Amino acid sequence: MHSLIILSHPNRSSLTHAVGKEVGDAIAAAAAGNEVEIADLTAEGFDPRFSMSDIETFGQVASPPASILAEQARIDRADRLVLVYPVYWWSMPALLKGWIDRVFANGWAYEESLGGKVEKKLDRLGVHLIAIGATNAGTYAKHGYSDAMKTQIEHGIFDYCGARVLSSDLLAVLDPAQAPEALAAARQIGNRIGSPALRDAA
Repeated sequence: MHSLIILSHPNRSSLTHAVGKEVGDAIAAAAAGNEVEIADLTAEGFDPRFSMSDIETFGQVASPPASILAEQARIDRADRLVLVYPVYWWSMPALLKGWIDRVFANGWAYEESLGGKVEKKLDRLGVHLIAIGATNAGTYAKHGYSDAMKTQIEHGIFDYCGARVLSSDLLAVLDPAQAPEALAAARQIGNRIGSPALRDAA
């Protein structure tokens, strides 16, 4: 099983990066044959800006640029896509959203017909979401963050493309002293993602 972990945080010393590493290490150790690839969008210099070329790609009057084709090929190689990101304004960072905007393009992730019918093209892909929030879980529950995430991300993005969201976790870290707990939870998540039982059931 090949897992592609996408990290979106500018600080390599951040909890987001530490969680991503713990998840990756746990996936790799969970079963023989597990492979892990980590993509640091900031370090790689991914451009999240949706440009005129992206509009032309959406309209299928031009092919995606080489940088986008490379990202799509990276996802095509993966069995599992794992997004690890901090919660910014109750959503994902602009860099990660821009990556999705540009990479999950019409004609590759889905295809819209003139009659409005949508063909979902990523039904083979399993997705795991790991969000890191700087408040307590009770606050998110009170204000419906989980429901908002399901609507915006799980349904609005991945279900539209046919990808299956196999797990969605929120690590609520109000105090830096809670970081060890978050890393322990990350290891458990990685073990779950990499387990043969999940692979065989999906």
